[in-house]
Amino acid sequence: MDTNKQQNVQPIPPFNEKNEETPDMGGGLSVVEYWAEHTLSTEGPKLWQTLLHKSACLSCSWGTGGQKGGFTNETGEKLQRCMKSVEAISAEIKPPIPNNFFGQYSIENLQQLTSLEADRLGRLSFPVILREGKSYYERISWDEIYEIAEAAFRKLPERVASYSSGRSSNEAAFLLQLMMRTLGSNNLADCSDLCHAPSTVGLNQMFGTRTSMVSLENLKNADCVVLAGSNCAYNHPRLMNELIKLRDRGGKVIVINPMMEIGLVKFGSPAFPLKSLLTGSEISSLYLQPIPGSDTALFIGIQKSLIEQGLIQKEYLQAHTEGWEAVVENARELSWETITNTCGVSQAEIEAAATLIGRSQRVVFAWAMGITQQANGVDNVYSIANTALMTGNVGKEGSGVMPVRGHSNVQGFGSMGVTVKLRKEIQEALEKLLGRSLSRVQGYDTRCLIEAAQAGKVDTLICLGGNLYAANPDSTQAKRALGNIETIIYLATKPNLGHFHGLASKNTIIIPVLSRFENPHKTTVESGNNFVRLNDEGQTLLKSADLISEVEFLTELAHLIHGDYPVNWRQLQDTRYIRQLISQTIPGFEKMATIDDTKEEFTISGRIFTEPRFPTPTGKATMFVTPLPQLTLPQPKDFGLPDSTQGVVVALMTGRSYSQHNTVVYKIGDRYRGMPHRNCILMNRVDAEKANLQEHQHVTVQGNAGKMENVEVIYGAVRQGAAVMFYPEVNTIFNPLIEKRSGTPAYKRVPVCVYT
Repeated sequence: MDTNKQQNVQPIPPFNEKNEETPDMGGGLSVVEYWAEHTLSTEGPKLWQTLLHKSACLSCSWGTGGQKGGFTNETGEKLQRCMKSVEAISAEIKPPIPNNFFGQYSIENLQQLTSLEADRLGRLSFPVILREGKSYYERISWDEIYEIAEAAFRKLPERVASYSSGRSSNEAAFLLQLMMRTLGSNNLADCSDLCHAPSTVGLNQMFGTRTSMVSLENLKNADCVVLAGSNCAYNHPRLMNELIKLRDRGGKVIVINPMMEIGLVKFGSPAFPLKSLLTGSEISSLYLQPIPGSDTALFIGIQKSLIEQGLIQKEYLQAHTEGWEAVVENARELSWETITNTCGVSQAEIEAAATLIGRSQRVVFAWAMGITQQANGVDNVYSIANTALMTGNVGKEGSGVMPVRGHSNVQGFGSMGVTVKLRKEIQEALEKLLGRSLSRVQGYDTRCLIEAAQAGKVDTLICLGGNLYAANPDSTQAKRALGNIETIIYLATKPNLGHFHGLASKNTIIIPVLSRFENPHKTTVESGNNFVRLNDEGQTLLKSADLISEVEFLTELAHLIHGDYPVNWRQLQDTRYIRQLISQTIPGFEKMATIDDTKEEFTISGRIFTEPRFPTPTGKATMFVTPLPQLTLPQPKDFGLPDSTQGVVVALMTGRSYSQHNTVVYKIGDRYRGMPHRNCILMNRVDAEKANLQEHQHVTVQGNAGKMENVEVIYGAVRQGAAVMFYPEVNTIFNPLIEKRSGTPAYKRVPVCVYT
């Protein structure tokens, strides 16, 4: 194949029909307008105060901030804030909810609110409780909170659980897991169980590491990036700056996504006002649109083409991997017909991708939830990493595997031991601290927690941030399961749907906590590229508020439960002492011992690989053969619909809108996809017209757990056989397949029937 023709072989994918509302590029002047609207408004002074505070961004794991200043990334580059960071801060500096609010609105009233409406109520500024048999939250004293909480944590350890999100600090995460494991419970469910766990499982089995192997400095040396199942133009806009710079230096970007995300085709970044903001920068060199859930087949196809073109690095495989022969043989033996029929991408497109990868010197393979939220998510991760290894792109400068994670500290929680799959080194260190063995009872991940609660096996639940109710599929099941728990304690800065629907049978307590930039003590967080940032002390802008820091609440609760065993818990309210414990307990965090004195933010040791030697028993990477997924769709009758039903079955991908952070919705529409509100389904025109559906027609969407009615059909650039609806609203209609090795639900391939 002529390499000159491969430079931009397919920057726009085959299924590219945009609707009349979709812009010609992502980013651009609309971002600047948003900044101006908010930073020059009455909330402007508070926004700027927070933006300039020395603390890490509240938004994604690519966030900036820390000791180098609010707009600075880990390499010292300036002007690295994005619109999502302003959205997140703007929500956190809202006025407090009025003192009489909860007395005026019953639970029935509050359950009518949308996610956006709940978020806009304002900041939580005093603790409240919903008691058994009552219809209204009421204010509660701290003495009673601790009395109820202590009694709840005196239950049998296996009946006590926690759930957490990445908006908190490393210090709070470490306290949570130490308190729970000292109790004898391993039930440390985390939001990452629903999103990123297949990456953790797959990378650990292959390389003996669980996180990105690529630093920001490393990424700057790449000449090709493969971006699969990610929409970083929406969710990690800072990463877009790196892709723009890569393209400017002659590098290539291969995008793999069943939907054409316009920001991954062209993006206008305010960081480059002269060359990018107005006209936009070309992002994708090659854009492939596989069938949802078929990524393993696509990457095996790339491997097959690499073999046929003589582009695999056999000497590298022999020296640095195990199991490579079976992986190569599997790709060689599978027919092109089987591969292309499974993934829906043509042989020519796959060969183009293989040529770009095989002839690049330094390739970074990046992915997000389109890869992991599948029934075969771990196999997807294997197949990507196999491809990286076959081309020698692991363990050298400018290359590697890079899961792109969401919350600003979701990775930090895993590092601190908030996981049901605890690293052996951390287990041994904790056992030394405790002077005894940890419980060997298998803990509940997030889906297992819901199943256990539904079965009446959970008495007590503490939620450190997050929205356990709305983040789970099958909202009816989640509500019923949480309703079986006696006591639920929510620590949060703002109300969310979980506080109104995820109600305990006896006591539901909402504790208002200080946000990252308000804490009276220093804290740390970890970026998705293994960089630890230090957050300065701050103070809340809420006057006369009755708030508490997460660290203070957890240390006091732990003191009540455990006394002074195995540590002086109250002393840990000075977070310097927590960081000392972290430095002694968590591998790679040794520099935490001196960070208070040095202010030196650091890359966690042992995670960035520039040589092909890995922390496995042999020092080699282990490769795994990946079976092809079986991707048939049911028929309308399988949903209990009559044979006369006029409709079409599609593979639904659930996702976030542009102005959304996880379950928190900031705007009801999505201008980049041309979806005007939350009750839309984005479909390929051909699929809709096969069922005699028209754009803007209102339809019913039926899943295996329920249905949504009056859903508006929107035509968009999604491949045939696939469709898109917004999470968390659509969660109510399905109970998906679960990736058995990781516990992650297959949110990105949900069979639904669309009919009138």
